[in-house]
Amino acid sequence: MKNIFILFIALSFLSSCELEREPFNAYTKDKILQDKEAAVDVLLNGCYAQLRDWSDVMHRVGEYPGDNIMIRGTSTDSFYSFISYQHIPNNDRLATFWNNSYKIISQSSDLMKMIAEGENPVLDQKLGEAYYLRGMLYFYLGKTYGRPYAQSPETNLGVPIVNGLPEDIANISLPDRATVKATYEQAISDLKKGEALMSENRTAAYATKEAAQAMLSRVYLYMSGTYETPNQEYATLSIDYAKKVILSGRYNLLSRADFMKYNTFAPDASGQTETIFAVKRVASEFSGYDHYYGIGGMYANLQGQGWGEMYASAEYLDLLRKSGLKKDARWAFIEPQYALDASNNKTVAFRFITDAFNAAGTQTGFNYIQQPLKTKTDGSYYITIANVDYNLTVVNAAENNYSISYAGKTYVGEKDYMMLLNRVYPMFYITKCSLQDNDSHLHSPIISRLAEMYLNMAEAYAKKGDYGNALTNLNVIRERAIVGGGYTSLNSTNAAQLIDEERQLELAFEAQRGYDVYRNGQTMTRRYPGPHLPLIDVPATSLRVVQYIPQSEINAYPGTLTQNP
Repeated sequence: MKNIFILFIALSFLSSCELEREPFNAYTKDKILQDKEAAVDVLLNGCYAQLRDWSDVMHRVGEYPGDNIMIRGTSTDSFYSFISYQHIPNNDRLATFWNNSYKIISQSSDLMKMIAEGENPVLDQKLGEAYYLRGMLYFYLGKTYGRPYAQSPETNLGVPIVNGLPEDIANISLPDRATVKATYEQAISDLKKGEALMSENRTAAYATKEAAQAMLSRVYLYMSGTYETPNQEYATLSIDYAKKVILSGRYNLLSRADFMKYNTFAPDASGQTETIFAVKRVASEFSGYDHYYGIGGMYANLQGQGWGEMYASAEYLDLLRKSGLKKDARWAFIEPQYALDASNNKTVAFRFITDAFNAAGTQTGFNYIQQPLKTKTDGSYYITIANVDYNLTVVNAAENNYSISYAGKTYVGEKDYMMLLNRVYPMFYITKCSLQDNDSHLHSPIISRLAEMYLNMAEAYAKKGDYGNALTNLNVIRERAIVGGGYTSLNSTNAAQLIDEERQLELAFEAQRGYDVYRNGQTMTRRYPGPHLPLIDVPATSLRVVQYIPQSEINAYPGTLTQNP
């Protein structure tokens, strides 16, 4: 196994060079050997190319454990363990995530050895990009395989720090996992070095000084403790780096109208002013397979492509509804699939969620019920379920909210239209990861964008007890999404809830929710319909909030690689 590992690492440089990424698509292996700058370009190009497969798993392992999505049924795909929390050590997707991460770490480390700092600004920029990529990946590895920073970072294990291979490859022995603290320190060191070296104003398809600052803001936020036991030093640093991004003047929040089509912008599109860094995908290398098996293909069937088997969760939809009937701009990324009759008309209906029980009378979960809405002579509404009529009571007619007494309990639901069902679940398509350049499921996964900087500052200020500045930054994002929807006050009793809800609304489907809950010491509750064991809550102390190290990597590792319990 050791020999296989050594061969794999030794070949990673040349194999990655074949994964060409625009605009560096004219380099050959001969040119790499002849021209140092060409070699630097190809090596850096290979690092970016490896992010393609990496970002697919990055999204799933960050988003699926959260409460923004639901799936129509269980699956044999290894991504289902992210949803079910029934983790497996032989997870092929996590093996891809681990392998691609360390390929990029190895290649970026090789690039650092090729370039002497200070040769010229062009090479310093490339060197800085390599440091950014390595630091970013250590952070993502650390939060995926290491416990939240608020939980004993000095003793809990992060990931191995392997910055390139030793000279004696024949007798290679690599270190075991470093602590969470050491892993974060490595990420911070690399990101700060990248920040210092980069000076070129490249598009959001590439690493920049501001991308490093944005990632540092997030890293320090992850280190800032919980709302109950905050670390104010790290909260301050999160604010400082977010301010650097904002004050750079390079980015602007999109207008409300443009934000509602944010998913259609490529990261380097001329009208795109908000994305700081994204893993750029282009149509020429986005295959039919990608349209089905990529990120967006699970969330919707668009332009005749995609499985459309995962939908917005009832919890996320309820958050959107809190501001009023379709007032939140983030509804733009949710597309309910309505049933149409022979005349292409929709049917008015009432939909609600009911408790589900097994034959023994024990609650096992939740179910959707929807039925056509009927009107009595007095104008009131009712529906019929299994030949029994049920009257509806007005809760808030302006918001289409009505209640129903069903099976001995009163539920509140909404007046809407009959929706298409997948099995028993209404199909609330998610389009935030689709339709780049209006092309089916073409999507460039977002790593950082400006809106996150304001949300980082809102949370960090709240952890410092500065609720005035927390409110100001929170409302920057909220008032863009909801006209006139800004909060009037924020204090110790409501800050955690309001900031976390806004972060969930704004950053949904960007692979953040699965980490945000646990880093703040909270419990993941998913009390909504779906096969995801909805009655089982997952506290931040659970063993399952982190992933197993892929067993294949442990077997091939030249040294001890300690598994998570």
